[in-house]
This record gives sequence, structure tokens and C-alpha cells, in this order.
Amino acid sequence: MPRYLGVMSGTSLDGMDIALIEQTDSTRLLATHYLPMPEALRAELLTLCATGPDELARAAMAEQRWVELAAQGIATLLQQHNLSSTSIRAIGSHGQTVRHEPARGFSIQIGNPALLAELTGISVVSDFRRRDVAAGGQGAPLVPAFHEALFGAPDRCRAVLNVGGFSNLSLLEAEKPVRGFDCGPGNVLMDAWIQRHRGVDYDRDGAWAATGRMQPTLLHALLSDPFFQARGPKSTGRELFNLAWLDARLSQLPQYPAEDVQATLLELTATSIVEALQAAQKRTDELLVCGGGAHNRTLMARLAERLPGCAVSSTEAHGVPADWVEAMAFAWLAHCCLEGIPANRPSVTGARGLRVLGAIYPA
Repeated sequence: MPRYLGVMSGTSLDGMDIALIEQTDSTRLLATHYLPMPEALRAELLTLCATGPDELARAAMAEQRWVELAAQGIATLLQQHNLSSTSIRAIGSHGQTVRHEPARGFSIQIGNPALLAELTGISVVSDFRRRDVAAGGQGAPLVPAFHEALFGAPDRCRAVLNVGGFSNLSLLEAEKPVRGFDCGPGNVLMDAWIQRHRGVDYDRDGAWAATGRMQPTLLHALLSDPFFQARGPKSTGRELFNLAWLDARLSQLPQYPAEDVQATLLELTATSIVEALQAAQKRTDELLVCGGGAHNRTLMARLAERLPGCAVSSTEAHGVPADWVEAMAFAWLAHCCLEGIPANRPSVTGARGLRVLGAIYPA
């Protein structure tokens, strides 16, 4: 049976997810491995998300370290499960996004797939976004087609929500093309704010946000950004939503307690998701949540409160661990590339048509 590895490190930059799948008529998760992102590499990747000196050389060095980490994780996973590199058909490597500006015609993921093929002895498929952008699309989100394959149901109107650094929705209505788009910040602003004020990487369970009071004036100021009024196809990234963006809005308002800002940022995430979902899909029977945000109990409770009549649950309840959906998706995208199967969806990205995504680096 064909086996594929998927490697994913998202905008949260907390670590690297590696998933092993078996792909036949369906997708089966066989094994997983997680690697925390080394702090020095995380800091450098974060710095590369903005303009700076000597970017080309620094990006080339950073992607070598990123690939070495990925190769180490792949070797560990294979060793733990007594598998050889020859038993894997290909690695689907997303790489690390450092710039995403489809309006200017580019989306850049670094991750040196040639070096990854060299270090692992396994063929690598990468550079999934660029073909869609070349065809006039956003290049993101790319996972709705995979969400449809995993969770589509003929008798249910579902949505799949991924909450990583940013949040994106896949809309799964029977007998309609899958649709999807980015909603806005997921964890990115909450993570940055708690790192600034409490020196920890993220707000576990949304516990700190739960101690604060949501500030309506601040929420209104945040939601006034034109991104939230735009309809899909649309995508976003750190180029727009970052601490500087937040600080600029806070500077125009009274000073709020830090925990109130955190509570309001959580409400921003919830509101942008709920309003986008309700505008795009009038009836939703089930909202399936994956990504790190699925573990934020305060956020999950808020989504459930804001969506009466819709069953809100982790994808875990449907047999797919919430932490591994994205890494599985890039393993699946490698399969699609090698089989010549178009994997973008014009109804999601706005591309001119279906395209086979990815570039192949043979072992």
C-alpha cells in the first residue's frame, strides 16, 4: 500500500508535525512525530517574515536548519516503526511560510526540498502553493480538498475549521463544490500577546483569556480592518496581522489590562470565524475543529455559544486527531501530485481552474 509522509510547520512556529499515512481509496493515519522548534531557528524564521538585511543568505541558511530538523524527525519516526526509506513513496513538505502576498503574485515557503531528498533518500514533493498563485489564485488555503475527502457527508452540512496561527474554514455542503477561505487571526495574536506579557509561548486552554473581560470598543476597532469585510476567496498571514497591527489600534484607545486584551483577542478569533461562517453557509449542522485551537477550551466554548444549533467538536470525535490533520493533508497532496490529480479548488482560491500542485524532487 502506498505510504506518504507529510511535514508541516505552520505560522505559529511552535514545532514541526510529521505524519505517516497510507493512501488507497481513503486516507489512514499510521504514525506521527512532533519536534519542538528550536528557539534560535524559531526566532530567525520569525524575523524572516519581515523585511531585513541580507535576507536571501539568511533564508538559505535557515531553510538548511529547517530541513535538517525535518530529516531528523523523519529518521526517528521510521526507526520507531521499523520502516525503511524505501517503504515511503514520497514526502509532502509544506516548508515554512515566510511571506504570503498573493495580491502581489507570490507566496514563499522555504524548505530546500532537494536537500530533504538528499538527507532522507525519499522523493520529496513541495512548493504546493505557487502553481495556484500562477493561475490567479490565493495559493491558500490548500486543505479544503483534503477536508472534503476526509469529512464530506451526503446528508450533513458541515464546516471544518483549522485554527493554527491563522484560522481557515472549509465549507462542505452536499452536491456543491467545496468552498473555503481564511477567516483571520487564529492563535497568532493571542500567542504574541501572552509571550510579551507573561513570557510563555501560548495561552494553555485559553485560561488567561478567561480571566479577562472582553472590551467591546477594542473588538470593534480590531474588526474594522477591511480584511474582515471581504468575502472569499481570501487569505492572510503575518504580513497583515502582527503585534505592530495590534499596537497601532491599542494606541488609539484607553489602556486596558493585559488580560482584557487577551480576552478580546480570543473574541476576535471567535467572532471572525462565526461571522464568516454564517455569511458563507447559512446552515451548518456540524463544525469540526482541528489545529492547536481545538485544545483552547475557552475558544471552543465560545464557538459553541455563538453557534446554537450547530454541533461544535474536535475532529478527534470523527476519528482524526486534531493535531495531525494539516500534516496528513500535505502527505495527501504529495499523493495527488504524483498521481496527476488536481488538488486546488478554484471555488476556494479563485484560481482560473484546477491545477496539479507541487514540484517533485526525486530521491
